[in-house]
Amino acid sequence: MTLGAQFAMLATLLGTSKGVAGVPRASLVVLAATLSQFGLPLEGAAILLGIDQILDMGRTAVNVMGNCIATAVVARWEGVLDDAQMHASQDGRTTRVA
Repeated sequence: MTLGAQFAMLATLLGTSKGVAGVPRASLVVLAATLSQFGLPLEGAAILLGIDQILDMGRTAVNVMGNCIATAVVARWEGVLDDAQMHASQDGRTTRVA
């Protein structure tokens, strides 16, 4: 594949993969569609069938962690992150700090 075709495939996969982490087995559909669009054999996607469930769990974990971190970053940026409550929660205290 030419370098331009590789960048086109990268852009296609980046655009079509949004929301894949929340749908089981959706990555295989996106991969199969992209492979057929660029005229590549679909046998490569069939190899992933055996391990896709494990990979799917990893994608979901990364997605959840990214969402949690983004929430904390935006909360701190907006000045609404309660540091005292966060530290109390980390220390195992369950009472709300006023």
